[in-house]
Amino acid sequence: MPVDPDYLWQARQMQALSFAVHIPLVCFGIAFPSMVLFCEWRSLRTGDPVLATLARRWSKVMLALFAVGVVTGTILSFELGLLWPEFMARFGAVFGLGFTLEGFSFFTEAIFIGIYVYGWDRLPPRLHLLCGVPVVVAGVTGSLFVIAVNGWMNHPTGFTMRDGVVVDADPWAALFGNTYFWHEFVHMYFAGYIVAGFAVATPYAWAVLRGRRGRYERTALTVAMSTAAVAAPLQVIVGDWAAREVAEHQPVKLAALEGLGRTTRGAPEHLGGWYNGHEVVYGIEIPRLLSLLALHNPNGTVVGLNAVGADDIPPVNVVRFAFQTMVGIGTLLALLGLLFLYVRLRHRRLPRSRWFYRAAVAAGPLSVVALLAGWVTTEVGRQPWVVYEVMRTTDAVTGASGIPVGYGTLVVVYLGLAAAVGWLLRKFSRTPVELPAEAHDDG
Repeated sequence: MPVDPDYLWQARQMQALSFAVHIPLVCFGIAFPSMVLFCEWRSLRTGDPVLATLARRWSKVMLALFAVGVVTGTILSFELGLLWPEFMARFGAVFGLGFTLEGFSFFTEAIFIGIYVYGWDRLPPRLHLLCGVPVVVAGVTGSLFVIAVNGWMNHPTGFTMRDGVVVDADPWAALFGNTYFWHEFVHMYFAGYIVAGFAVATPYAWAVLRGRRGRYERTALTVAMSTAAVAAPLQVIVGDWAAREVAEHQPVKLAALEGLGRTTRGAPEHLGGWYNGHEVVYGIEIPRLLSLLALHNPNGTVVGLNAVGADDIPPVNVVRFAFQTMVGIGTLLALLGLLFLYVRLRHRRLPRSRWFYRAAVAAGPLSVVALLAGWVTTEVGRQPWVVYEVMRTTDAVTGASGIPVGYGTLVVVYLGLAAAVGWLLRKFSRTPVELPAEAHDDG
C-alpha cells in the first residue's frame, strides 16, 4: 500500500533530529572515558594533583553526558520501530543481534560508571582505576555493535530473500563478517576522539585567551588537544580507506559525492561548485584526481550517475555539500593537530600564538559540524535505499499520521535536555578548583 510522501519526509526529519542530538554524545562515550582514565592513571604514577583533580572533575561531566545519552539513545531505539516498522519487521532477524549486544554493553557501562564516579575516596586507588576499564571498553563495544548494523544496511549480507521474506539469516556473519563494517567503525572511532578532544579543549583554550594560564588549564588543554591532535591526521588515512570501500561497494554514492554525471576514465575532482543534473558547474576541476583517490589509479574508470535510473540517484547537491564540508573541516583540524604536536614535541610547551587558541576554540563546534556532515554523507548518500539495493526507504516508513506532533514533542524534550546539560556544565565549571599551593602557577 503506497505511503503518503509527506510521512516519509516527516519521518526522515524526526529521525535526523534525534540522530543529530545523539551522535555527538556517542563520541564522548567512545573517547571521554579513556581521557578520564588516562588522567587518573598518570596521577597515580606521578602523584600529580592536577591530573587527579582533572580526573575527578571530568568524571562528573562523563556521568552527566552518559545520562543524557541514555535518554537520546532510548528515543532513537523507539523511533526505529515507530517510524520504520516494515524495515524492523522484515530484517530484525538479521541485525537484531547487534542491538541486543549493545544492550549488554550499555548495562555494563551504566553499572561501572556509577561505581567509578561514586567510588572516589571509597575504593582503594588502584581498584578504583580498574573500575574505569569496563567503562572504556563498553563505550567502544556499544558503538561497535550499532555501527555493525549500519555497515550491514550499507552492504547487506548474511541472509537470503525468498518471495520477499528473509530466510537463512546468519546474524554473526551479517554484522561482523561484513567487510564494509570495519572501515565505518574505525572512521567513527577516530571521529569520537577528534570530537571529544577538541570539544573538551575549547573551554580551556577560551580560558587561556582570557588570561588564565595556570597549570590546571595548561594540563587540561594538553590532554584534550593531544587526544584530538593524534586522531585528526590519522583520520585522513582512514578516510582514504573509506573512500575506496565506497567506490567498490557503493559506486553510485561515490558518483553523488563528486557530482560525476557520466562514467569516466581518469575522472576529475571538483572543489565546490553545483551539480546541475548533468555535471558540476562553477567548481574548481582537478584532472584525474577522483580516479587517483578512489582507485589509486589516475586512469581508472569511475562509475557515474548515468549507471542507474533517476529514481536510484540520491540528492546529489545535499550529499556533495555535506561531503565537502566534512573533508574541508577535517583537513583544517588535521593541520591544527599537526601544528600542536610540532610545537609540543619540538619545544616541550604549548603554542603561544593567540591565533592558535582562537582556532582551538572554533575547533570544538567545527568538529561536531564535520561529524554530522559525515553522517549526512553516509545516510543520505545511500538513498533511496534503507537496505542498500534491497529495500527502499519508501517501503520501510510508517503509514501512521501524527509525526509532526511527535517531532514537536522531541524538540521540547531536546531543548530541556540541552538546558539541563548547560546548567550542569556551568555548575561544574564554577566549582572552585582545589589544588595544593605548589600546583598553582602562572606558566
